[in-house]
Amino acid sequence: MTPTPSADDRSRTLPRLVALLSLTAASVTLSGCASQPGSAGMAADMAPEPAATFSQPAGLHVNPPSPDPRVGLAPGLFDAGEAIWNLRMLSTTPPAGPFVGKTNSDLAFTGNYAIQGNYDGVQVWDISDPANPVSVVTHRCPASQSDVSVYDKLLFVSGEGFGGRLDCGDEGIEEAVSHHRLRGIRIFDISDIANPEYVANVQTCRGSHTHTVLKHPDDDDNVYIYVSGSAPVRPAEELAGCSSAMPSEDPNSSLFRIEVIRVPLANPQAAVVVSSPRIFQDLVAPPTHGPSPADLAEIEAARARGEFVVEVPGQAIVLPDQFVNMQLDSIVRARGGEGPPTAADSTALREYFSEMVAQMMGGGAGDGDGPAPGPTQCHDITVYPDIGLAGGACGGYGLLLDISDPANPTRLAAVADSNFAYWHSATFNNDGTTIMFTDEWGGGGGPKCRAADPMEWGANAIFTIEDGEMIFQSYYKLPAAQTSLENCVAHNGSLIPIPGRDIMIQGWYQGGISLIDWTDTMNPVEIAFHDRGPVNPDQMQMGGSWSVYWYNGLIVNSEIARGLDIFELTPSDILTQNEIDAANSVQLTHLNSQGQPVYEWPATFSLARAYLDQLERWHGMTASQIASARSALAAAEAASGSARRDALRSLADTLGDQASGAADPAKVGKLVDAVERLTDGG
Repeated sequence: MTPTPSADDRSRTLPRLVALLSLTAASVTLSGCASQPGSAGMAADMAPEPAATFSQPAGLHVNPPSPDPRVGLAPGLFDAGEAIWNLRMLSTTPPAGPFVGKTNSDLAFTGNYAIQGNYDGVQVWDISDPANPVSVVTHRCPASQSDVSVYDKLLFVSGEGFGGRLDCGDEGIEEAVSHHRLRGIRIFDISDIANPEYVANVQTCRGSHTHTVLKHPDDDDNVYIYVSGSAPVRPAEELAGCSSAMPSEDPNSSLFRIEVIRVPLANPQAAVVVSSPRIFQDLVAPPTHGPSPADLAEIEAARARGEFVVEVPGQAIVLPDQFVNMQLDSIVRARGGEGPPTAADSTALREYFSEMVAQMMGGGAGDGDGPAPGPTQCHDITVYPDIGLAGGACGGYGLLLDISDPANPTRLAAVADSNFAYWHSATFNNDGTTIMFTDEWGGGGGPKCRAADPMEWGANAIFTIEDGEMIFQSYYKLPAAQTSLENCVAHNGSLIPIPGRDIMIQGWYQGGISLIDWTDTMNPVEIAFHDRGPVNPDQMQMGGSWSVYWYNGLIVNSEIARGLDIFELTPSDILTQNEIDAANSVQLTHLNSQGQPVYEWPATFSLARAYLDQLERWHGMTASQIASARSALAAAEAASGSARRDALRSLADTLGDQASGAADPAKVGKLVDAVERLTDGG
């Protein structure tokens, strides 16, 4: 009988196996951000009809470059071909030395600094001169994924990998059970941002794949952290109270819950888990859509080549040779053998893999003959404190959560979709009436933007929020086909505060970044992009945009393999300079990937002109009315004191009279408000 790996071998290989299942193993070129591949879908009676997607919003006539310059870009790590449209690249900066060849992850911002997570720690960049970002500190502290968030003088860092140490050491951990292991949240004091001080940590039973920082408007003493941990439950011998049993066997199971940490701002060392909300109650596992034709072809080709193909719930995975050889070698060592692995060793590896899949999936089957359970964790939870809601992207479901009690979020609604494979992240529009979820089909480690891949798979899904329910509207997917050498699927992004429009910048891994106008929820459309060719010309190798966010006039991109990119918007017929200037008038003190601020625009002439530009673009007023308003606004700006105030009040009165007869009275109302607010500064 061929033995399975020993306990010591499991302690070494389990992190890699977990990483493979979550498609986050940078060492085997499958680094990504999902926690369980193929774990989504929906019941058939809940599936929306395929939408008429990718058409242009009414009145927004977009003429993208043709042919698309993203197709056929030359490969390369730091010298790949590039394509850009309606953006200007201000800088591209390679990783600092210790992080070259390591996986860059998510971003957070505070003051003039961009904080970039990395599987080996944290990189802080001074972006006050965006054309020349300066490395402030490269802080080594391994523990995948090192997703980052900030509040005031505190930095929070996720740790989920089995090799992360409490002391930030890089020697890893060999033991299956160790009290030196860090799986949870690290807390740093960044009062001196060049010298982060590690002040506390909070351990959790499944680690922290990602996390969300919530500053509740009614609590000035604490911040709350919603922890999303996707790894197997750690043994109780390592962290007391952890249990991998199903809730029917143990009501205190560590599965099917999130953790809420309360951090006292005056004493972060007292941070502690205060609740474990079971927001997945009664959800059942939705069906998956299975592999695409391109996947099937690649799987069959891999089998024909004799490669190692394994089945996990929802899909088949071709294991990289490097991973397979590493695992087979451990089995040979465990049985005390020498020489090449045998067929029995391969069989043992398959059985071991199946066992670990079952552990990661939380037990897999439901009780008795009932349906299998739904998700056991979320991937991302995006909080919008000003409207009291959060969007939970939770594997097989998108959730709408009430966060009015920050320590005890509750589920308001849940949606699923047979076109989705893995609900990954969520973004609200600014007024909180619409939410967009992303689908990380393939976990971020696979090429899912090939020409033969369905446009509804690995895309975004847009829902309106009506009476506490989420109503499906449409899909958006990157419209430029990518090659089989490029991991590509929907990933992280943020709103850009263009007044009167819902515009989002989003990363698509090696699909690059895409600027999306989703003001018309039925017709989202791309209005700008940047892309590079494949990292490797011969095989799929991880790279591309992990996340990209707007922050104080800049668009900052965390490039997995290539470092940090900074862009700015450029004017065009679909986005004017006035709209860009109005957006850039919004200034934030900090920004976290899973925390949405409400955007409020100061009174500026650019804001009023932005609304006029939009009224012209969408024919909301007559051409003569728009020309007259522009002339009056220019005259008011040239005046000062009481003359300016009088001119603005006269213009506001005129526009108010015209609103009722306008084609877009609501937008004219916004214009009137912008003009009236200018009188306060006259």
